[in-house]
Amino acid sequence: MDILDSIRDALLEAQDVLNKFTQDPENIATIAKTAEIMRDVFERQGRIFTCGNGGSLCDAIHFAEECVGKFRDDRKPLPAMALSDAGSITCTANDFDFTEVFARPLSALGHPGDLLVALSTSGHSANVLRAAETAKARGMQVFGLLGRDGGELKHHCDIYLIAPGDTADRIQEIHIKVLHILIEHIERLMFPENY
Repeated sequence: MDILDSIRDALLEAQDVLNKFTQDPENIATIAKTAEIMRDVFERQGRIFTCGNGGSLCDAIHFAEECVGKFRDDRKPLPAMALSDAGSITCTANDFDFTEVFARPLSALGHPGDLLVALSTSGHSANVLRAAETAKARGMQVFGLLGRDGGELKHHCDIYLIAPGDTADRIQEIHIKVLHILIEHIERLMFPENY
Protein backbone atom coordinates (compact mmCIF):
# COMPACT_ATOMS: atom_id res chain seq x y z
CA MET A 1 0.00 0.00 0.00
CA ASP A 2 1.42 3.38 -0.88
CA ILE A 3 1.32 6.45 1.35
CA LEU A 4 -1.60 8.07 -0.51
CA ASP A 5 -3.76 4.98 -0.06
CA SER A 6 -2.79 4.82 3.61
CA ILE A 7 -3.78 8.46 4.15
CA ARG A 8 -7.08 7.99 2.31
CA ASP A 9 -7.84 4.86 4.37
CA ALA A 10 -7.17 6.74 7.62
CA LEU A 11 -9.57 9.51 6.63
CA LEU A 12 -12.24 7.04 5.55
CA GLU A 13 -11.86 5.14 8.81
CA ALA A 14 -12.29 8.38 10.78
CA GLN A 15 -15.36 9.22 8.69
CA ASP A 16 -16.81 5.75 9.36
CA VAL A 17 -16.37 6.15 13.14
CA LEU A 18 -18.05 9.57 13.04
CA ASN A 19 -20.91 8.18 10.94
CA LYS A 20 -21.47 5.36 13.46
CA PHE A 21 -21.55 7.89 16.28
CA THR A 22 -23.96 10.31 14.59
CA GLN A 23 -26.34 7.55 13.47
CA ASP A 24 -27.23 6.79 17.09
CA PRO A 25 -29.92 9.33 18.09
CA GLU A 26 -29.15 8.66 21.76
CA ASN A 27 -25.72 10.24 21.28
CA ILE A 28 -27.25 13.43 19.91
CA ALA A 29 -29.78 13.56 22.77
CA THR A 30 -27.01 13.03 25.34
CA ILE A 31 -24.98 15.92 23.93
CA ALA A 32 -28.04 18.19 24.15
CA LYS A 33 -28.79 17.09 27.72
CA THR A 34 -25.15 17.57 28.75
CA ALA A 35 -25.07 21.10 27.31
CA GLU A 36 -28.14 21.92 29.41
CA ILE A 37 -26.53 20.44 32.53
CA MET A 38 -23.40 22.51 31.91
CA ARG A 39 -25.47 25.65 31.35
CA ASP A 40 -27.25 24.99 34.65
CA VAL A 41 -23.92 24.58 36.47
CA PHE A 42 -22.69 27.91 35.14
CA GLU A 43 -25.97 29.70 35.87
CA ARG A 44 -25.80 28.47 39.50
CA GLN A 45 -22.28 29.95 39.74
CA GLY A 46 -20.80 26.44 39.80
CA ARG A 47 -17.61 25.32 38.11
CA ILE A 48 -16.66 22.65 35.62
CA PHE A 49 -13.47 20.67 36.18
CA THR A 50 -11.89 18.46 33.51
CA CYS A 51 -9.35 15.65 33.60
CA GLY A 52 -7.81 12.89 31.51
CA ASN A 53 -4.45 11.37 30.61
CA GLY A 54 -2.21 12.15 27.65
CA GLY A 55 -4.21 13.32 24.65
CA SER A 56 -7.36 13.23 26.77
CA LEU A 57 -5.80 15.75 29.16
CA CYS A 58 -4.98 17.95 26.17
CA ASP A 59 -8.66 17.79 25.15
CA ALA A 60 -9.69 18.52 28.76
CA ILE A 61 -7.45 21.60 28.79
CA HIS A 62 -8.81 22.72 25.43
CA PHE A 63 -12.42 22.54 26.63
CA ALA A 64 -11.63 24.48 29.83
CA GLU A 65 -9.81 27.25 27.96
CA GLU A 66 -12.70 27.56 25.49
CA CYS A 67 -15.03 28.11 28.47
CA VAL A 68 -12.80 30.72 30.11
CA GLY A 69 -11.93 32.35 26.79
CA LYS A 70 -14.55 32.19 24.06
CA PHE A 71 -15.61 29.90 21.26
CA ARG A 72 -17.20 32.13 18.61
CA ASP A 73 -17.87 35.70 19.74
CA ASP A 74 -16.90 37.63 22.84
CA ARG A 75 -18.87 36.90 26.01
CA LYS A 76 -18.23 36.69 29.74
CA PRO A 77 -15.80 33.98 30.87
CA LEU A 78 -17.27 30.74 32.19
CA PRO A 79 -15.61 29.12 35.23
CA ALA A 80 -13.91 25.94 34.05
CA MET A 81 -10.58 24.46 35.06
CA ALA A 82 -8.52 21.55 33.77
CA LEU A 83 -6.81 19.60 36.54
CA SER A 84 -3.55 19.90 34.65
CA ASP A 85 -1.12 21.90 36.78
CA ALA A 86 2.25 20.17 36.45
CA GLY A 87 3.36 21.17 39.94
CA SER A 88 0.20 19.80 41.52
CA ILE A 89 0.32 16.58 39.50
CA THR A 90 3.97 15.81 40.26
CA CYS A 91 3.66 16.82 43.92
CA THR A 92 0.62 14.59 44.42
CA ALA A 93 2.15 11.68 42.49
CA ASN A 94 5.34 11.96 44.53
CA ASP A 95 3.78 12.47 47.97
CA PHE A 96 0.75 10.20 47.57
CA ASP A 97 0.20 8.17 44.40
CA PHE A 98 -0.46 8.81 40.71
CA THR A 99 -4.05 7.63 41.19
CA GLU A 100 -4.64 10.73 43.36
CA VAL A 101 -3.41 13.41 40.92
CA PHE A 102 -6.94 14.53 39.95
CA ALA A 103 -8.82 13.50 43.11
CA ARG A 104 -6.64 15.58 45.44
CA PRO A 105 -7.26 18.96 43.77
CA LEU A 106 -10.96 18.09 43.40
CA SER A 107 -11.06 17.51 47.16
CA ALA A 108 -9.64 21.01 47.62
CA LEU A 109 -11.61 22.88 44.96
CA GLY A 110 -14.81 21.00 44.11
CA HIS A 111 -18.17 21.89 45.64
CA PRO A 112 -21.65 20.42 45.51
CA GLY A 113 -23.26 21.45 42.24
CA ASP A 114 -19.98 21.53 40.31
CA LEU A 115 -19.38 19.16 37.39
CA LEU A 116 -16.44 16.94 36.47
CA VAL A 117 -15.80 16.11 32.82
CA ALA A 118 -13.85 12.85 32.93
CA LEU A 119 -12.14 11.72 29.71
CA SER A 120 -10.85 8.18 29.26
CA THR A 121 -10.56 6.26 26.00
CA SER A 122 -10.56 2.97 27.92
CA GLY A 123 -12.79 3.83 30.86
CA HIS A 124 -10.23 2.15 33.13
CA SER A 125 -7.80 4.98 33.98
CA ALA A 126 -7.30 4.61 37.74
CA ASN A 127 -6.65 8.32 38.36
CA VAL A 128 -9.75 9.37 36.39
CA LEU A 129 -11.82 6.78 38.26
CA ARG A 130 -10.60 8.20 41.59
CA ALA A 131 -11.50 11.70 40.39
CA ALA A 132 -15.02 10.55 39.54
CA GLU A 133 -15.40 8.86 42.92
CA THR A 134 -14.17 12.00 44.66
CA ALA A 135 -16.49 14.22 42.64
CA LYS A 136 -19.50 12.07 43.53
CA ALA A 137 -18.51 12.09 47.23
CA ARG A 138 -18.40 15.91 47.11
CA GLY A 139 -21.89 16.20 45.61
CA MET A 140 -20.70 16.93 42.10
CA GLN A 141 -22.07 15.52 38.86
CA VAL A 142 -19.83 13.55 36.50
CA PHE A 143 -19.97 13.55 32.70
CA GLY A 144 -17.83 10.88 31.08
CA LEU A 145 -16.38 10.91 27.59
CA LEU A 146 -15.40 7.30 27.13
CA GLY A 147 -14.38 4.72 24.56
CA ARG A 148 -14.63 1.00 23.88
CA ASP A 149 -17.28 -0.38 26.30
CA GLY A 150 -17.05 2.56 28.73
CA GLY A 151 -15.11 0.51 31.27
CA GLU A 152 -15.53 0.90 35.00
CA LEU A 153 -15.78 4.68 34.68
CA LYS A 154 -19.27 4.60 33.14
CA HIS A 155 -20.59 3.28 36.48
CA HIS A 156 -19.36 6.47 38.20
CA CYS A 157 -20.93 8.90 35.71
CA ASP A 158 -24.29 10.63 35.90
CA ILE A 159 -24.23 10.92 32.13
CA TYR A 160 -21.75 9.62 29.56
CA LEU A 161 -20.98 9.11 25.90
CA ILE A 162 -19.05 6.19 24.49
CA ALA A 163 -17.22 6.89 21.24
CA PRO A 164 -17.07 3.98 18.80
CA GLY A 165 -13.69 2.86 17.56
CA ASP A 166 -10.98 0.45 18.57
CA THR A 167 -8.08 2.87 18.92
CA ALA A 168 -7.45 5.85 21.18
CA ASP A 169 -6.94 8.21 18.24
CA ARG A 170 -10.34 7.53 16.67
CA ILE A 171 -12.04 7.72 20.09
CA GLN A 172 -10.32 11.04 20.88
CA GLU A 173 -11.41 12.43 17.50
CA ILE A 174 -15.03 11.92 18.57
CA HIS A 175 -14.33 13.35 22.02
CA ILE A 176 -12.94 16.63 20.69
CA LYS A 177 -15.91 16.99 18.33
CA VAL A 178 -18.29 16.48 21.25
CA LEU A 179 -16.41 19.02 23.37
CA HIS A 180 -16.56 21.62 20.58
CA ILE A 181 -20.28 21.00 20.09
CA LEU A 182 -20.87 21.29 23.84
CA ILE A 183 -19.15 24.65 24.15
CA GLU A 184 -21.01 25.93 21.10
CA HIS A 185 -24.35 24.87 22.54
CA ILE A 186 -23.56 26.24 26.00
CA GLU A 187 -22.97 29.55 24.23
CA ARG A 188 -26.17 29.17 22.21
CA LEU A 189 -28.12 28.59 25.45
CA MET A 190 -26.45 31.33 27.50
CA PHE A 191 -25.49 33.91 24.86
CA PRO A 192 -28.02 33.55 22.02
CA GLU A 193 -27.15 37.03 20.81
CA ASN A 194 -23.82 35.62 19.59
CA TYR A 195 -25.53 33.31 17.09
